[in-house]
Amino acid sequence: MFSKILYLYKRFIWSPEKFARKSGVTIGKNCWIATRNFGSEPYLITIGDHVQITDGVKFFTHGGAWIFRDRYPTLDTFGKIVIGNNVYIGNNVLIMPGVTIGDNVVIAAGAVVTKSFPDNVVIGSNPAKVIGSTQHLLDRMLEKDMGVKGLTYDEKRKVLLETDGSRFIKK
Repeated sequence: MFSKILYLYKRFIWSPEKFARKSGVTIGKNCWIATRNFGSEPYLITIGDHVQITDGVKFFTHGGAWIFRDRYPTLDTFGKIVIGNNVYIGNNVLIMPGVTIGDNVVIAAGAVVTKSFPDNVVIGSNPAKVIGSTQHLLDRMLEKDMGVKGLTYDEKRKVLLETDGSRFIKK
């Protein structure tokens, strides 16, 4: 009973980064982490430097051996997850066992990452696939840059509400 209470305390009171580190996740420098979903083997996860992991992201380090346990009672498979440097992982991304993500990668919200990806790509979809390069994303973002980073909430609100509609992203 005490161990369950202690676990709940750690999971919900500690910061997500502290929870991850104490659970065994290897985390580089200058990271921002908003999830606490590192699966049952968090010590198999390595995160590089300058990585942002947003809310709802889930890491899976083992597979679906459950359905074979009647025939193979001790069957269990695992895969390490490696996240490179300078990576952004959007909300509610699922990362499967054995995946390696390169450096300078953006993973779109809701992606299901079932395989490894190289450096300098933007990935998304289910299953995840390359949807562009980070250079192409940067070029598109620079076209729509509002220059409001660092402004106060009120200053930012004023600029955004007074901005011509052509400056906003449109799909």
